[in-house]
Amino acid sequence: MNIRKIKSRGTLFTFDEPGWGLNIYLIHGKNYNYLIDTGLGSLCTDPIKEYLKEKKTIVINTHYHWDHIWGNGAFQEETIIAHKLCYDRIQDNWDEMLRKKGNYQMGEVYKRLPDLLFDNELYFKEDHIRLFYTPGHTIDSISVLDEEDKILLASDNIGDDEEDILPNIFNKEIYLNTIQKYKELEFDFCLSGHNTVLRKDVFDKISELCGTLS
Repeated sequence: MNIRKIKSRGTLFTFDEPGWGLNIYLIHGKNYNYLIDTGLGSLCTDPIKEYLKEKKTIVINTHYHWDHIWGNGAFQEETIIAHKLCYDRIQDNWDEMLRKKGNYQMGEVYKRLPDLLFDNELYFKEDHIRLFYTPGHTIDSISVLDEEDKILLASDNIGDDEEDILPNIFNKEIYLNTIQKYKELEFDFCLSGHNTVLRKDVFDKISELCGTLS
């Protein structure tokens, strides 16, 4: 695991899996810790817990895919936030994801569904943290904007590496609308579920590549 400090209040945890990396991001807010995604199980979350300051932690699921939610069970007392479409997708796909991808499991995995759901946007004013709906990679995808540090967490709406910057998407038009939304935001750096730290102009390249899709 690689641990990297990002600006004034972020910590990026990167787990190296064969052929790909997995990012989990922690924001140390004034009122809460904000943990974006929980990875592959308890062996992902256990070292992160050592970085949680003595304040309540809010867990955020960016979408329902297995590599972003399998550590949810390590947070039985914390609030887990997700888009309203995420809940049913975790419930409906849990068994199949565990059966097909169980070889990636790290430590213990327990089903823990999100308990605070939102539609378009959720804003934590005192911590300047904005959660908003950004469908593209999946229909339930959300992003997180740290307005204080000017960091965008776009999750898997960015591809897995710099050579493969365009992710799998379910609808080209919807995805391009999300990319345009990103372009209108004010931020310096962008983080994703698997890629390196990127700058805002990555979305110009993504728009160009997406335009070539049939």
